[in-house]
Formats: sequence, structure tokens, C-alpha cells
Amino acid sequence: MKQLARRVATIAWPAFLGAGALEMAVFAFVDPATLSLPGGKALDLAATTVYSVAFFLFWAVAAVACALTWLLARGAEEINARPAAGG
Repeated sequence: MKQLARRVATIAWPAFLGAGALEMAVFAFVDPATLSLPGGKALDLAATTVYSVAFFLFWAVAAVACALTWLLARGAEEINARPAAGG
């Protein structure tokens, strides 16, 4: 369990920092009140809601990128050290 927690932290923490930086960069130029749907209908959401949803979307995308980086950075010894599942 300790190894799993370390793996999750290794992926989630840099993703969190990246999402925070992206959130600041995007909303420095975008006003949540001016956002609209593709059909032109305005979003009737509070600014805090837009910031929160955007942050979690940015965090999810960054977490996927971090997880792929972690997966691709593993060496052959680490990958082959585990026996195949199912015997």
C-alpha cells in the first residue's frame, strides 16, 4: 500500500501544480462571465464554478500526462520484475 500511495503522489502532485499554473495562465486572459456554449448560449454559472470545473479538468489532463510519463519512464527490469497476472 505504501508503494501505491507513493505512486499516486508522484503522479498527482506535479499534475496539481501544473493545473494550478494552467488555471492562472488561462484565467488571466479569459473572463468566466464571457464564456458561452458552441451554439452561442451564455453559460449561466458562477465564476467560482467555472474556475473549479476548469481546475479539475486541467488536473485530470495533467494527471493523465504525468501517468503516461511515469509509465514510459519505467525500465525493462521494473516492468519484467512482476510475474504475469493470472499465473
